Amino acid sequence: MKSFKTTFHSLRAIIYSALFIPFLGIQSCGSSTQTETTATEEEAPAPPVMEIVTETMDFQMPDTIPSGWYTWRYHNNSNQTHFILIDDYPDGITLDSIKARVLPVFGNGMALLNEGKTDEGFAEFGNLPSWFSEVVWRGGVGLVSPEATTESILKLSPGTYFVECYVKMNNGMFHTNMGMIKKLVVSDEVSSLAEPKADISISLSGESGITVDPPSVPGNYTFGVHFSDQMIHENFVSHDLNLVRLQDNANVQDLEAWMDWRDPKGLIEPAPEGVIFLGGVNDMPAGETGYFSAQLVPGQYAFISEVPNASGKNLLKVFEITQ
Repeated sequence: MKSFKTTFHSLRAIIYSALFIPFLGIQSCGSSTQTETTATEEEAPAPPVMEIVTETMDFQMPDTIPSGWYTWRYHNNSNQTHFILIDDYPDGITLDSIKARVLPVFGNGMALLNEGKTDEGFAEFGNLPSWFSEVVWRGGVGLVSPEATTESILKLSPGTYFVECYVKMNNGMFHTNMGMIKKLVVSDEVSSLAEPKADISISLSGESGITVDPPSVPGNYTFGVHFSDQMIHENFVSHDLNLVRLQDNANVQDLEAWMDWRDPKGLIEPAPEGVIFLGGVNDMPAGETGYFSAQLVPGQYAFISEVPNASGKNLLKVFEITQ
């Protein structure tokens, strides 16, 4: 999960209405007759946007989308924090296979960790099937707080993928084990969307951290997140990028600790007080780029990755939007 993004040994090596184009009738006048061409309508292609809705532990979304650049508009209408991670499993692996051989291992392992049985919990992850080590994470939507909507723009090649959320319920169980996993087919049809232009470019690295000249004035921004490298961190997952608004009662240290799933209090509901997640880009391979958009109002914000000791790795960067 980042399908934990990894096995126990490497634990990785683990989203206009229809537009109509009227053709105006051409009216011509003669000495004794008048001819009128009746207007006709043609339906334009649908906008390259996928609407995704979560009401409880679900992804209400299309089963198939075109390949290429596509907008993932995620409406988190639930009362819990969620994200969307795109899993690229080896050929032939089905949703039934994942439910039978992957999800129970993570469920059992997390239950043991919650009981304080650390060694037994991590040993349980050794029961993952060998093919789980071949999973590649192709991006997705970063953390999104309840009743929030965000957009990420991602590029996918044709194939079969699975989308999931593994934030934990307040009882410590992963959302994936509660049903938040869904098959997605990316077809050979190519989206009409071109690669967007970023207002703010972010370089993300496990070695050098977050490199960015953050915005300082209010506005609607498109952020481009380039994964200059990728690596597995101490929590057996790789880095991503999440945008957070920090309200007056937020504690940055609490946020940083919450981003480590290994702690029974980490990545669990409820999220830390005063923290509003505004999306981002989930794990991607080195060299790839994803985009997301956010409306920023005056206040304090942070970029943070889901890794332990994010501040010590320069994977936590606080900035302020002024009037």
